[in-house]
Amino acid sequence: MGKIKAYCGKKVENIQIRISNALDDISLKHKLIMMYIFCVLLPLFVTDSVILSTIVRADRDARKQEMNNTADAIEYSLTTTVENAVNLIQNVYRNRYVNQFIEAEYSSPLDYYISYIDFLKDSLYESVIGSSSYHTVIYADNPGFINGGYFSRLETVSDSEWYREFADSERNVLVVPYYEVSAGSSSRQKKLSVIRKLDYYHKGQGGNVVKLDLDYSAIIRGLLNAHYADTAYICCEGKILFSNDGRGGINMPFESVGTEIPEQAGVHRQMQVFGKVWEIYLINRKATAMEVIKNNRALVLLLLMVNILLPLAFMRLLNRSFTVRLRTLGEIFEKENGDQLPPLMETEGKDEIGTLMRSYNQMAQRMNDLIQTVYKEKLKEQEMDIARQAAELLALHNQINPHFLFNALESIRMHSILKKEYETANMVEKLAIMERQNVEWSNDSVRIDEEIRFVEAYLDLQKYRFGERLSYQIDVEERFRETKIPKLTLVTFVENACVHGMENKTSVVWIFVRISGRDGRLCIEIEDTGAGMPSGQACELQEKMNLAKMEQLKEKGRVGILNACIRLKMMTKRQVLFELESEEGVGTMVTIHIPLEKDKEGEKTC
Repeated sequence: MGKIKAYCGKKVENIQIRISNALDDISLKHKLIMMYIFCVLLPLFVTDSVILSTIVRADRDARKQEMNNTADAIEYSLTTTVENAVNLIQNVYRNRYVNQFIEAEYSSPLDYYISYIDFLKDSLYESVIGSSSYHTVIYADNPGFINGGYFSRLETVSDSEWYREFADSERNVLVVPYYEVSAGSSSRQKKLSVIRKLDYYHKGQGGNVVKLDLDYSAIIRGLLNAHYADTAYICCEGKILFSNDGRGGINMPFESVGTEIPEQAGVHRQMQVFGKVWEIYLINRKATAMEVIKNNRALVLLLLMVNILLPLAFMRLLNRSFTVRLRTLGEIFEKENGDQLPPLMETEGKDEIGTLMRSYNQMAQRMNDLIQTVYKEKLKEQEMDIARQAAELLALHNQINPHFLFNALESIRMHSILKKEYETANMVEKLAIMERQNVEWSNDSVRIDEEIRFVEAYLDLQKYRFGERLSYQIDVEERFRETKIPKLTLVTFVENACVHGMENKTSVVWIFVRISGRDGRLCIEIEDTGAGMPSGQACELQEKMNLAKMEQLKEKGRVGILNACIRLKMMTKRQVLFELESEEGVGTMVTIHIPLEKDKEGEKTC
């Protein structure tokens, strides 16, 4: 027995090996197609289509039949309620005592009252009408009537909604839903009334009517207590009369049916109600996904077994042909072997994976041959590029140094000549701050608060030169004081605003420096109320700032501004944006938008 089992196991293993070897020679494209057909399409299409369609069809038929039964029950209940009320009102219509009472003439209110008491005693009318759950009132065109009790004069209701609708219908019996002030109360309520002409003696003549009000709340309670599985709406002439979803109340106006209810309704039924067409809409309350799964758990389990076991069996056959060789190829890339790529010792199969493995060996051989030459040349090229950038940056630094130092010394000279005072201590202190910042080029980027101190020193020196003609204001958001920007960029724009803004301007010139954040960018604004410039010149300068290059520094003109723009572009990888607005005689504003990012220490930088 053991030998037979071992033989069978060996036989099965040999069959699996032959199948696996055969799959090695099939292209990867066809393998994926086979896997898709056998593992996805066939199980899902065959099993799910048959089972799910059967479940859906059976559930749909059952729900349809249940909804039709609900509609039958609602129609029967409403018909019975209305017909009972109509039968009761028919008894009033044929009652001889009632007709004699409304036709009689009364000489005085006392005469009417005595006749009313006698009528209630002789006709037993009160025992019949008063014992029911309906409220009945007879309206007669009799001038001797006194309003109250079971009788009223017709003129009191001639303008009411229900009477006008009844009169316009020209029917003997009509069921009218309406919304009006309730008797004995100032509140408005929904009502459903059965109205009948009282022309027993004068067929088709006279306006006497009897109105019977059904218990509206009782009808709604009946719908709710029935606990129907579906949401039911009973509607008439575009209005919702009754529903079991708690929508509205007896004191609320009738709601409109709209288009949503008819579109969602699974069953629509019409019924004739004494001159009116009532419509019954039933909307299926959908079951949750868990309820559907719970109710069909046996079929769901069977479906899962088919969809899992069959793909698993076929995937095991594909494992050696597909996964194992791809894993081998992946492991060779993960091996660390210095600057050499190790070759694969075995390349199996004729499919795309086997071709890929052989192509890898060819690539590894070529890469190992080229790595020494190409890699070393790349390093030399990078070193030359870094050196070139350092030389360009150094040239920029050297160009800035004399520029600011000259302006500072010129301010001191002008002050000494014009004022003839020895108030140079403070100016020298400011100059020392500027010079210290100017010569320390160990790092081209500085914090904004350091640059602001340099700007304040520069503007204080300029105030010695221009006196009360120059004022300034600096506003910096606290969260950006640690943000780094290229050194001496901010003061370059401030100096440009100060020098060019004061030209041909005799009144006070204000310089504003504002630093804030907008939409993930650092926004720097330098504004002056100086001489300004023509719009064409402003557009030309803005274009030069946004397209600033090293070659432009050889040209005459605003070299300091272009210098600052180039260094900002270098620091932000050309992500900086410059905007310039100016008007002659009004002033100029430069706005610099710099994207923000975080360095390794979490510090905000540009």
